[in-house]
Amino acid sequence: GARDPAALPLGAPVNNPAPTEAEAQARALEAHPDYRVLRRLPVRLQWPEAAAGAQLVHLLVLDTETTGLDASKDRIMELALLRVTVDAASGQPVGTVQVYDGLEDPGIPIPREVQDITGITPAMVRGQALDLARIAELLQGVDLVVAHNAGFDRPFVEARLPAFQDCAWACSVHDVPWKAHGRRSAKLESLALDLGWFYDAHRAEMDCHALLAVLTAPLGAGNALAGVVERARHPSYRLLATHAPFDAKDRLKARGYRWSTEDKVWSIQLPDSAALESEFAWLKDNAYQQRAAVVQFERLAATVRYSGRPGVLMHHQL
Repeated sequence: GARDPAALPLGAPVNNPAPTEAEAQARALEAHPDYRVLRRLPVRLQWPEAAAGAQLVHLLVLDTETTGLDASKDRIMELALLRVTVDAASGQPVGTVQVYDGLEDPGIPIPREVQDITGITPAMVRGQALDLARIAELLQGVDLVVAHNAGFDRPFVEARLPAFQDCAWACSVHDVPWKAHGRRSAKLESLALDLGWFYDAHRAEMDCHALLAVLTAPLGAGNALAGVVERARHPSYRLLATHAPFDAKDRLKARGYRWSTEDKVWSIQLPDSAALESEFAWLKDNAYQQRAAVVQFERLAATVRYSGRPGVLMHHQL
């Protein structure tokens, strides 16, 4: 649990109060304006059964720990999965949550800084391998894989487990408008802290439990998970400002476009078709100065989103 390092020297005896007594103390502190209480994040593996007629969606909440940040050369050393059935309308889980957490020897050195962050040492992974049969069992019939920063996890997972290439993926960083809901940051630890929770981060299974707790906590009129599920049903878009005039570069950059040195084009990610149509109009007025132009855009279904693979390339006359 949390400990004030200034309160007691390491190794000093601590008289832990009984849970009910500790909760009473916590509530007393919460009533005081100068204190804010954090509780250990709840791990919930059992939810109420589904209501009759509910539209159910089968999810895998996924997290990895890897030897580094580059999926082309680094490797997975831990994979955790929660298989969760969800009422699509409410975003509330139903029934039992199934858990898998496995270590794997990456076959390459684990940098010291990665060991320090994750607590995973070479001795822990030596001779270990992911349980491919169990993973395949949990993947059977899954409608959506949810990861916190799917653009990082998806390439690693697909390189190791190609069956994940056929899945629809969602990203709980980019598919939820956290700042619009008043959250300071989309980092998972920060989202949990905003809800009054702390947890032991940087191990894959606990990060999965934290993500499920954060996504199912009340948000707006419902919860974030309902929005993630609904968003995955629809394509997103990458709009390319094809052959944009050079003098438009500052306006494009200020608008949120990014320059690709490889493709030599400015582009922007857009969440839906309404945003795409709006952006066509903005481009014509602000980048092309009402001149006729044909721009390209990629239609990205959830089966390719966050994979780094291209979507369906299309053209539009401004």
